[in-house]
Amino acid sequence: MAPIDPHSFTDSTHPLTSHISLHLYFDFSTSTIASSALITLCKPHSGDLILDTRSLTITSVIDPTTNTQLQFHLSSDVDPIKGQPLTVSLTNCSKILITFVTSPSSSALQWLTPPQTFNKKYPFVYTQCQAIHARSIFPCQDTPTSRVRYNAKLNVPHQLSGVMSARHVERRAPVMGGDSGFTCDESLWCAEGRVVEEFVMEQPIPPYLFAFAVGEIGSREVGPRTKVFAEAVGSVLDAAAKEFAGTEDMIRVGERLFGEYDWERFDLLVLPPSFPYGGMENPRMVFLTPTVIKGDASGAQVVAHELAHSWTGNLITNKTNDHFWLNEGFTTYAERRIVEAVQGEDIAALNIGIGWKGLVDEMERFKDNMEFTKLVTSQEGVDPDDIYSQVPYEKGFQFLWRIERQIGRAAFDEFLKKYIAAFKFQSIDTHMFLEFLKANVPGIENDIDLKTWTEGTGIPPDAMEPISNIYTKIVSLAHEFKQGRMPSEEEVVGWHGQEWELYLENLPKSVEASQVTALDRRYRLSESKDYEVKVAFLQLAIGSRCSEYYNVVEKTLKEVGRMKYLRPLYTALVQGNTKKEEEKIFAQRVFAEARETYHPIAQGVVESILSKHL
Repeated sequence: MAPIDPHSFTDSTHPLTSHISLHLYFDFSTSTIASSALITLCKPHSGDLILDTRSLTITSVIDPTTNTQLQFHLSSDVDPIKGQPLTVSLTNCSKILITFVTSPSSSALQWLTPPQTFNKKYPFVYTQCQAIHARSIFPCQDTPTSRVRYNAKLNVPHQLSGVMSARHVERRAPVMGGDSGFTCDESLWCAEGRVVEEFVMEQPIPPYLFAFAVGEIGSREVGPRTKVFAEAVGSVLDAAAKEFAGTEDMIRVGERLFGEYDWERFDLLVLPPSFPYGGMENPRMVFLTPTVIKGDASGAQVVAHELAHSWTGNLITNKTNDHFWLNEGFTTYAERRIVEAVQGEDIAALNIGIGWKGLVDEMERFKDNMEFTKLVTSQEGVDPDDIYSQVPYEKGFQFLWRIERQIGRAAFDEFLKKYIAAFKFQSIDTHMFLEFLKANVPGIENDIDLKTWTEGTGIPPDAMEPISNIYTKIVSLAHEFKQGRMPSEEEVVGWHGQEWELYLENLPKSVEASQVTALDRRYRLSESKDYEVKVAFLQLAIGSRCSEYYNVVEKTLKEVGRMKYLRPLYTALVQGNTKKEEEKIFAQRVFAEARETYHPIAQGVVESILSKHL
């Protein structure tokens, strides 16, 4: 057996899946989905076929062409990272039909009870499949090397509606006679009060981009290609529509820079506060945290990042997570080009500056394991959620920015368009990118040390901070704070969330408690509606042992589930000196009380932080 991906049981000698047809019956009373998956391989296969699963109960595996049972074995050994391999014995077979049931503990799914939703009336469920969680929804070759088309029928209670990272075909009543795809008894599938939402994805995507949400969902039109979806609460929908009103302008800028937008729609779904990421680039339907709705359109920068993924990540995908920078470094570069065109050079420079500080901080985080400061990593035996960091984003951005500076922006823009056209709808690795770069930019390897950039640890010497008056001014003011000088109100006039975030990120990790309270008394940072600002301030408060802010820390950890905020706050509470027993007990209590409100991925990340330091 030769695995093609350190995070998958998929064998390199087996044919890859070309299409999956899914039938999903949602049972909110048990937090499970009774399902069937008709898997089509790219060519007939004889012998064993291995699929990835996690926490699935397999009920049958059938050859649909002969309607005969196929021999299968679900391993009883559970790999803590990869799950359980499902081995099916085939004889010249290109299609298999698997029936199965998900687990309430599926790592991709969060089931919210009515009290956990805005309207408190109906339940809600949503997915997060990146990095390796699609296998907890359906058996698949859960590696980005595999790209599949799919169609899906979602059977849900009629009061609810479903959305997917796919084209919506129709909402209709269920029908007798095969509509259920063998997921459950037809009387259950066609029971009163059930509806079917049907979707199709005609373009091949990696499994981590499979996504759905089911709940009481409403929408607002914000552009010719964009609707904003969210729980059906007028105030949430209106705020989201206002925040993302400029989306069509960003799509047009993206097309000018990177070529035609290939996904037809660019809809946005604002999820409940427990969503573990800022955004997830699911094609046609980006998933977003409500924390990006800030009231000043700055949240649109997260949308710019997810939009950029439409070209880099979704259209061209890293073959495995060892090459994750190909998704995120390119997308961070593309995002900043879109932001620069729409919001101006100063805002883009602030973004680069915040990213630079994040990259420097990651060097400290990984000082005992510098492997994960490389662009090309070795992740055998490593859970990608545990080492998720800013390195692939910010070091990847720095590498591409370095190439741009070397050859000039106009030449680099031409190169980017060529690159996207050459590899669209393919999964590639770093070697393929570098060969393409050297072929299209002759002599680049003589000007830039490509090996140091991609395989070396740390930050290369030819990386650089942004050059911008506002960036320099803010960093200089942050340095003055170390000498006890607080910025005056005249100096911060016109500052928004990003300026404050950059300022706070550049302060020392701990200062005198009196300085923290004085800063907050003047500028009310602990009350900021912008979580980037609030969390940066709370990290400073924790580092400075300002326990009067711990009630705000607790409230924050209980009202949002975005890992960008959970990770630094829990880490600040528990890491460091032995005198922090009070903080450690506090962190354990808050997590115990908040745990059920977090997505399973976030639960795992916080558990790993606590187990490392307690």
